[in-house]
Amino acid sequence: VLRMPCCLLKLTRVVLSHKPWALFILIFIFVSFTYTKLYWGIWEDPKSRGHPYSLSAEISCARYVPSSLNIAGGPSASAGNVFFVETLEQTTPSYLFSCSVESAARTHPGSRVVVLMKGVAKGSTSLPKHWAFSLLGCFSNVEIWPLDLTELFSGTPLAQWYLQLQRYQEPHFSAVLSDACRIVLMWKFGGIYLDTDFIVLKNLENLTNALGIQDKNELNGAFLSFKPKHEFMELCMQDFVQNYNGWVWGRQGPELLTRVFKKWCSLRTLKSMSCKGVNALAPEAVYPIPWQDWKKLFKAISALELHKLLKNTYAVHIWNKLSHRTKLEITSQALLAQLYSQFCSATYAKMKQD
Repeated sequence: VLRMPCCLLKLTRVVLSHKPWALFILIFIFVSFTYTKLYWGIWEDPKSRGHPYSLSAEISCARYVPSSLNIAGGPSASAGNVFFVETLEQTTPSYLFSCSVESAARTHPGSRVVVLMKGVAKGSTSLPKHWAFSLLGCFSNVEIWPLDLTELFSGTPLAQWYLQLQRYQEPHFSAVLSDACRIVLMWKFGGIYLDTDFIVLKNLENLTNALGIQDKNELNGAFLSFKPKHEFMELCMQDFVQNYNGWVWGRQGPELLTRVFKKWCSLRTLKSMSCKGVNALAPEAVYPIPWQDWKKLFKAISALELHKLLKNTYAVHIWNKLSHRTKLEITSQALLAQLYSQFCSATYAKMKQD
């Protein structure tokens, strides 16, 4: 509530004791005073009021949780869908998680970017209060869904596998669960799957029935792009169950995909190629930084060097399992800082704010 200073109160008494026309002068003075206060309230120094790009958990962009995974209800089939999966119960996405989804949303404006999260309760009508959900809610093509594993695996060879509860005792169960989700999603719905530690640089829709080679010995499933009901993904589901061993890291992920691809193409050694309609992409496509060299992500690089490095790259895998404890100076010229700045500007602004 605006209060009139004492000088105006005194002036009011004087004016009211004189001719009625003087009341007009009083109204004019009061309106001028009110306008001045409002004007300076709006245009005062932003530094004195906090950051102008505020992304609090209550930001209006945060949206509701859809009730079921009805893929047919989204954009046209030709636009496809981009999937991310979080198999842990946590609902506090990291900056990298936010950047992954944001960069995918920006590079795929005609696609639905679906984030499936185990920690989001089925039947909930609102998202948890967290800045990342609010920020991602500002992108009209991003949707956060509850991850119903029983429903997802139903009608596939993995349905019975998932019901064997002793699996929860295995040391790598969360990673194995993620491996299972991605191949089922690709078989059931098709589209693009990405791990939540990718930064997407270009549209991936032209990479059909494809996966990436991470090094000379192994494929990796952190990126997958397949048409629905593809035979290769069906063979992956069968191999998942028939050759299951959840006690060996990567057995159900990179090793599985490599085994199936070698059989598919009758290969002994791995190489970049297209075979019977499935494309094994060269490492620079989605794994330009080998996992052995992940520390390069935190080293300074010139803009020219960065352009040369990423010339034939669609997305960059950040190897979060190895890199997550490393401190990043966000305003530096580190390779990763430049990727944040260029490909997920809203997340980058939030990082600088924090």
